[in-house]
Amino acid sequence: MKKVLFVFVFALLTVSASAQFVASRKVALEPTETRLFAHRDTCDLYLDMYAPAPGTDILPDGRHKPTVLYVFGGGFIMGRRNDPFCFPWFELLLKDGYRLVCVDYRLGLKGVEMRFDLAHLVDAAKKTKRAVDMGVEDVFSAISYLAEHPELGVDMDNIVISGSSAGAMISLSSVWESCNTRPLSKGLPEGFRFKGVMSFAGAIMTDIGKPTYAAAPCPHLLIHGTADGAVEYDKTAVGKRGIYGSSSLAEILSLIKCPYQIYRYKGHSHDMAANMEPTWPEQKRFLEHTVIAGEALTLDALVDDPAMTVFQNITLGDIYKK
Repeated sequence: MKKVLFVFVFALLTVSASAQFVASRKVALEPTETRLFAHRDTCDLYLDMYAPAPGTDILPDGRHKPTVLYVFGGGFIMGRRNDPFCFPWFELLLKDGYRLVCVDYRLGLKGVEMRFDLAHLVDAAKKTKRAVDMGVEDVFSAISYLAEHPELGVDMDNIVISGSSAGAMISLSSVWESCNTRPLSKGLPEGFRFKGVMSFAGAIMTDIGKPTYAAAPCPHLLIHGTADGAVEYDKTAVGKRGIYGSSSLAEILSLIKCPYQIYRYKGHSHDMAANMEPTWPEQKRFLEHTVIAGEALTLDALVDDPAMTVFQNITLGDIYKK
């Protein structure tokens, strides 16, 4: 029962665990531009843009490397687009020629009472799905803003969305929504498609059954701990409600012959939501070979790396201590 309660609620925080997940180095970064992209009833939403190192974003044949749009983690209750914890990873992307856009979204569970007993399980699932949908809507607003402002220099045909934890759920759901022309996708520019998605401990939460794709989805990079107690690594479904983690999504993508790479970190918990910097080589391979070169590479790896520290698992109780 405890596992089911965990599964149906939500992606935890990358940022709240930063006391455990210690970045290997400190980096100071300032965005090249900050823009207000949406007014909401509860808040204003901003995006930060970071320019890549000069001369690194253009390939020898004249093609540009993609823009990476990052969605932060935080269990839908906290987190920020410019947390210094992520700066070392940001720096890796920028030095390697990738323009970076980091976006706000509404924290749909902030201040919301979440009860995890059996009687309130469906209610908790509904609230979490609503929080994911709010995040997707806000990400789509940011994409529309970028399309409406070409002076920002973002190629709308060359965007890779990436997220950690709650942000990974939003990122994967954004791809799913856009491929199925679901109601939320009305906020996207006509014909928009992502070039790729990189998910750090993410999942898709649905209330209509197993995720399917009406249009071919973009290539996926899925990084997840096999012992994640916060965001489902495989899947759990009751009726049409379910959460489909990286392992389950890999099966779905394989059936439709969509290129994907999944790295299953043996024994790791939700710490893989915060291990963006240590997994940079895997991301670099995905970006260079699958996204840029267009190689239909599928890779399924169980990783048992003793050099990567396994942190204490984070559970819902760690977030909702009273």
